[in-house]
Amino acid sequence: MLARHDGQVVLVWGAIPGERVRARIERSGKGVLFAETVDVLAASPDRRAGLADWRCGGNVLAHVAYERQLHIKSEIIRDAFARIGRLPLDTPPSVVASPEAGYRMRARFHVRGGRIGFVREESHEICAAGPTAQMLPATVEWIEEAEARLHGDRARGLSSIEIAENIPATERACHLELEPGTDARPFAALATDAITGLSAQVLDRRAIETLAGLPVISDSIGSLVLKRNVRAFFQGNRFLLETLVRHVRDLAPESAPLVDLYAGVGLFGLSFAAAGREEITLVEGDSVSARDLEANARPFLERTRVERSSVEDFLRHSQAAPAATFVVDPPRTGMSREAVQGILRVTPARLLYVSCDVATLARDVRGLVDGGYALEQISAFDLFPNTAHVESVCLLRRAVENG
Repeated sequence: MLARHDGQVVLVWGAIPGERVRARIERSGKGVLFAETVDVLAASPDRRAGLADWRCGGNVLAHVAYERQLHIKSEIIRDAFARIGRLPLDTPPSVVASPEAGYRMRARFHVRGGRIGFVREESHEICAAGPTAQMLPATVEWIEEAEARLHGDRARGLSSIEIAENIPATERACHLELEPGTDARPFAALATDAITGLSAQVLDRRAIETLAGLPVISDSIGSLVLKRNVRAFFQGNRFLLETLVRHVRDLAPESAPLVDLYAGVGLFGLSFAAAGREEITLVEGDSVSARDLEANARPFLERTRVERSSVEDFLRHSQAAPAATFVVDPPRTGMSREAVQGILRVTPARLLYVSCDVATLARDVRGLVDGGYALEQISAFDLFPNTAHVESVCLLRRAVENG
């Protein structure tokens, strides 16, 4: 949270806007001080107690009542669009709420000293995932059992564990990252009944070893079935996934050709195909996600085309598409300048921008508006309860004067 002391900007962990706190300065950088709350002198009515360490990964707003979290995230979006995008919003966007416990379908855990968990913010300390309540109890039980099996030297060489689950948690796959020179075979002991697939990669080798089962999980989203490797990107909130997909789908006119950039395993683009839409192009450059995308698209070959390509390269060779709707869901770093310029060159009629980082979203929307698009609508979904992150969806339409 933002405070000022003698004109100096101070970012304070563990506070709530409107509170008076005593804080300890931890470090400084680029004209900003960073501090941690050590005593609350005048508490906000939105402060709640008895929760897990708020500096344990993905938990920094856990001390704030959930309704206030939604308000804060709405204001974060409004501030970013005004300050970074120079696009003041008349009203803060509403944020669709999520259950706080057990929402997370994907997570990366670090392994140090035989402990498996998240990393405390601004430190190298491992903290237990269970008290944060992000993961389901069955997932936490597996982590605790894995710690017991890896006590002492048995954990040596294991640096991180990636877990992916499907929405009902009937499938749970894990991928292990191992330090160079580590033998992966002993880690097959982590494949309990709670795990449907286990893979590993030694970081000085390209090969992926399957240690048990199949490291692939599947989900049904309406009539669409999506299979994905544990290493493939996928949205992380099991409770709001279908709501988000329906919202994006409802923003696109039924008659327009559709191009899904950063398509991943096909979450958005193939949802359109499953709903009966024609003329869908899906673009994905990551090799793991692209393999899953091609497999997931096979039932829709007559109406879809998969391009295994970077977004920049695809746009570089694309023709003008003035009637098309583009869906973009880039990584947290946002779209590259070349990708933004590529969209401005092919001039789709509509652009649906899905983003997990409001700062890069505001930056990119500013560039698109400067290139002739108008921001028509922005909505938000709390895919990351108790964190400062929020998923946003922007609808941009090409201005009339551009065609």
